[in-house]
This record gives sequence, structure tokens and C-alpha cells, in this order.
Amino acid sequence: MPGTVLLLAASPAGKGCLVDAASVLPVLAAVPPAVLSGTETANVVELADPLEPQAVLTRLRAAAAATGPLTVFVTGQLQLDRRQRLPHLALARTTPATVRYTALPWHWIREELRLRPAGTTSLLLDLHADPETWEWLRAHPLDSGPGHAVYGRIAPPPGRRAVAVPAYMKAVATILRSGHRPELADLHQQAVARLGSDGYGDLLLAPAAGSALAAGPAPASAAAAAPAPASAPASAAVVSGAGGPAFVPRPSEPAEPSEPAEPSEPAEPSEPPELSEPPEPSAASGGAARLTGPPGSQAPEEPDAAAADAGDDPHAVISDAVRSGRHADADALAARHEQAALRAHGPGSEEALHWAEVRADLAMFAGDPVRSCRTWLAVAAARLSAGQAPDAPAVEAAVDRAHHQWGLIGDPAGARELGSLLADLRSRVPGRREGALEHVRRQLGQLQTQG
Repeated sequence: MPGTVLLLAASPAGKGCLVDAASVLPVLAAVPPAVLSGTETANVVELADPLEPQAVLTRLRAAAAATGPLTVFVTGQLQLDRRQRLPHLALARTTPATVRYTALPWHWIREELRLRPAGTTSLLLDLHADPETWEWLRAHPLDSGPGHAVYGRIAPPPGRRAVAVPAYMKAVATILRSGHRPELADLHQQAVARLGSDGYGDLLLAPAAGSALAAGPAPASAAAAAPAPASAPASAAVVSGAGGPAFVPRPSEPAEPSEPAEPSEPAEPSEPPELSEPPEPSAASGGAARLTGPPGSQAPEEPDAAAADAGDDPHAVISDAVRSGRHADADALAARHEQAALRAHGPGSEEALHWAEVRADLAMFAGDPVRSCRTWLAVAAARLSAGQAPDAPAVEAAVDRAHHQWGLIGDPAGARELGSLLADLRSRVPGRREGALEHVRRQLGQLQTQG
């Protein structure tokens, strides 16, 4: 039976672009269709930087209706719409103000694939997230639907004014160009290995052993859950972060989607007209009490007022501050929550560690790899001191992200200082990728020769 392959690469034009998604298509197009699909013959549909979500939906719907195996390759960037804070795949015309009307809602992908027979659908994803979406992923899995094999990675935002390369998908394409298609789990592992240290901070997507459920990124604070059993309950999404699998609740299945209407194209509207679209899951947000500041510090009045307007949800306020470039305000709010959690629950509590992890990511968004690396190292050390095992997913994730940020430090003196701490942690927490400790030691050796 012939297979079907959908190649989708999309990213916004202009300054909102985080990743050069379309650059991977020539490499994928050089792979024989049968190798892309893993079948004797296959039909390939290619979408390069599409403009309209409706056009993508039409092609996706046709691919989902085809009999036989379906393999979907998606490269691009994730953004949240401002109204419901649900993830969308940004398209060529997408801007932060028009995500809901110019981007492809991720739940459309889930809905179109929902009725396909279990075991016939595979997704390979190479996605980058903007700061707001990266924070959202801490509390939500990227739900791609049950019964599908999902592999890939979600990368944090690149540095300021930088456009990332879809390195994971290019690695997949390069491996497939040999003419041999490994089992998807092996293909995924080979691609991850080719990322090297550049991928240590990514969220890795892979099903747990024995499970056919969709995978998504694990929030670092939730990744300390026990490894997934051989079979997963239907009410949970098997997720894999940088360190390993965990369980995150999945929204209940919505009703059969209605036909989305053709979107209008207002110029940067503040509140465009509604689209008729597939039903959406509720976007539950975790409420939080008002923040109390650490000794000797006081957060700015503007975030305090914004917190009241947002129903005291500090995560939403922090995301807004980051999006508008107010990194100091965002860190001040997170610091106050961290201090409150320390007083209420203690230094080794998940509540306190969560806010430390938020501050580590905020330092990354602010372009401060030294502070981000130092904070991730402290989080890893705190988890180990609290009795968590060196191979616990949350411990491995913290060390992986410290390793990633360490590689971005430009100052040799700072890199040497933190590199020594990282090498000590790597000797205790080697992680899932081979050669991580050797990489740190080799880089430290080179730093010793620099001023």
C-alpha cells in the first residue's frame, strides 16, 4: 500500500522569524519518497512558507484522508494567540498581533489526524518557541493526538536578532539521504546525537516504550515524575523532556471539528472578526497568590498592576513583560515568587525549584547565558541535595540546559569558572547523550589557553 508524506516548513517573514524553516526542504526533497515514508511507494506533498492557514488545512485534511501510512514532517516556530493562549504554527504572514488569524492552530493538526487508525501516523517535528510559548510549554504538553508516533525537538528562542537553523530536521534528512530509513526511534536518536551540545537545552519529543500515544515536551518542574510504564493510560500524554518521560494530563477529546471559515486579513487588528474553526480545549491557567518580595527588594509598580489585571497569574504577567522587553521586571516578579515559595515550602521544594527554573529561562530570554547557566547549575545541585537521583529527568534536564547556556558564554573567565562547576556535575549526571562530560573537558582545555 502506498504511503503519504506531508512536508510542512513555515516561519514568519521579517523580524518575527525565529528559524529558517524552509531551508530544510531542499534536503528533504532530495530523499526518495519511499524512504521518507518507509513504504514501497509514496506520494509527497510539500508546503514551503504557506501564507494561509486554510490552505494548509486543506492539504492536511487530504493527507489525513489517504489510506496507508502517513508521515508528517513539520519545521517551524510555535506562538500563542493572545486571546486563548493556545499554540499555533506561525505562517509567512504571522505577527504577534495576528497569530489567531494568520497562523495554523496546533489543535487543527490534532483534529485532522484524530480519526486515523492507530499506528498509521508518524510526526517528526523540529520546532522553535518564542519566549511566551517556551514558558507555556512548562505547564502544557504539545498535544498531537492519541495513537500517533511523535518524534522531534522543541528548541528555545535563539539569541537576539538571530535566526536559528532547523538542525534536527536537517540531521533527519541527511540520515535518510543514505537511502536507508531506520526505525523512527533509532532515526530520532541518531538525529539528536548529531545536534551535539547545541541541543542540550532542547525539549525532546518521543513516545515512552510500549506506548503509541503522542509525545510532547515535559515542563522541567514536572519532569521528576517516575518513568512511564510499558503502557500509558488513555487520559495522559506521554511526554519527554531533555531528560526522559513523564505524564501530563491531556485535555478531553473535543467534538468533531467544524469546517474553518476563510480568515479575513485585517492590517494588524486589535480584535479581528471570529473564525469558525475546530473546537478548542480549555486553556486552564494556574492561579497564584499575590507576590511578596524578598528582603530589601520591591518589584516595580507596573507589573504589580498588571498582575492584578491578569487575575494574579504571575506567569501571564511575566510573559507579557518578556515580550515587551522588560526583562528586569519579569525577573523581579519571579524572584518574589521564588522567595515566597522558599519561605512557605523550603529550598528543596518543587514550588521553589519551579521559580528558580523560571528565572533561569528568563536569564536566557534576556541574553544572559552566564546567569542562566549559573541558575540551572544551582537547580541541579538543589535537586541532588534533596535526594533526587542523578538520572532523574528533572536533574538531567537542568544539567543539559546549563550545558547549553554554558556554550553561549563569550567571556573566557566566566566560561572557565562555570565550566569547572559543570564538569563536576557532569561527572555525577552524565545525561542521556554520549560524550557530554568529554565535551565539557575538551572545551575547558581550550579555554585554559585563552585570556
